[in-house]
Amino acid sequence: MLLNRTSLVASLAFAAVVTLSACGPAGVNGSVEVPAGATSDSATTVNGAVNVGDGAKIGKAATVNGAIHLGQNVTADSAKAVNGGIEIGGGTRVANDVVAVNGSIRLAKDADISGRVTNVNGAIRLEGARVGGDITTFNGDITLGAGSRVEGGIRVEKPEFSTEPSNIPTVTIGPDAVVDGTLKFDREVKLYVHESAKIGPVEGATAVRFSGDSPGSGGTVSAAVEAE
Repeated sequence: MLLNRTSLVASLAFAAVVTLSACGPAGVNGSVEVPAGATSDSATTVNGAVNVGDGAKIGKAATVNGAIHLGQNVTADSAKAVNGGIEIGGGTRVANDVVAVNGSIRLAKDADISGRVTNVNGAIRLEGARVGGDITTFNGDITLGAGSRVEGGIRVEKPEFSTEPSNIPTVTIGPDAVVDGTLKFDREVKLYVHESAKIGPVEGATAVRFSGDSPGSGGTVSAAVEAE
């Protein structure tokens, strides 16, 4: 069961602070840098960014107020931010979850996340990446770029803290993308599925096919589509 926003913020903030006691680069006020090719048990701070260079091997990457950037071909245990976005470079492997509260999440080509990808506010975008678990958001758009794969499902939850959300999230499943699990929507969304994509069952929305690079990019949008 997904945590509500209040408990998610509290748990992530607590986790970020606790990890400061672990071995490896850590701070309270200021950014943390892990050089390319280095090895560290953790990379954490409270007020600042976490930047991990190409080819580095780390445990937890965590911050409360700041962004997280994992370079290319990084190996990490997890990435968690409260107020800040998360960018995962090409070829990077994350063994567990990638979680943000207020921030976007972007996975570059060939990034591989074994756990789930979750946020509350902010877009989630995969560019030819793989997610082994679910993708979940409350208020953000979700885009699966060409060749992306989600082995769990996709869920957009209705925020418990707002009975009438002002925005309508857009979920786009791009060319040759695959979602193996259920696409479940607890609130209104716009769901577009490319004609070459494959998806699981859809609950709470009507999926429509499109052609071209993206909906409205010069291709066509057709009638509702069933799971494959």
